Amino acid sequence: MALHQPHRCLFGHNRNILAMIDSKKFWDKSAEKYIKSPVKDEATYQKKLAITREYLRADSTVLEFGCGSGATAIFHAPFVEHVVATDISGKMIEATEQKAKEAGVKNISFRQGTLSNLKLQHESFDVVLGLNVLHLLEDVDGAIAKVHQLLKNGGVFVSSTSLMGEIHFAFRWLISGMQFFGLAPYVSSFTKEQLIAKLLKLGFTIEREWQTSHESVFIVARKAG
Repeated sequence: MALHQPHRCLFGHNRNILAMIDSKKFWDKSAEKYIKSPVKDEATYQKKLAITREYLRADSTVLEFGCGSGATAIFHAPFVEHVVATDISGKMIEATEQKAKEAGVKNISFRQGTLSNLKLQHESFDVVLGLNVLHLLEDVDGAIAKVHQLLKNGGVFVSSTSLMGEIHFAFRWLISGMQFFGLAPYVSSFTKEQLIAKLLKLGFTIEREWQTSHESVFIVARKAG
């Protein structure tokens, strides 16, 4: 359920290609366990779904990047015209396609890839969902800028992300150790204030902000109409 974006310099670009490959391997390996794992806080998840529904219309075209298990895309699909659900992991995509088929949902297009390598038309989506994924990106600014390009004028970006910059430094060191042994994916560290600053700088206005816990925030941001 992770997407990564390239850096600008040659060294950074090559380094990020390796990071993308490593991330793909990590999520392919983790796909089965991740898909089977239960939602940790069902009440919070349901509230996020309800808030998102307020921004969906019957004629909406929706993009969800880092769709993971596909549960959110499948939930929202009956209320919109079409959903494009993407993930870096091919195994995630295979599993989510099967889940959608079993649920009888036919208006979702599943595509393996990242925001940076998928050919998606600019200004073609009414809503973009990036749920539990921004903190897994190496170039968060680049991802937000890409979302802004993909949204129609007046479209909304719904995001939910862990705030690694808010957690205790000891836990961040633990994550670094797990990454070294291939037990955790790449993680970006930023605070809520830093994330909001990125969104504002890249052309969004904040419509809703809900800090679901000390280490997590849910934001609805709108592209100017």
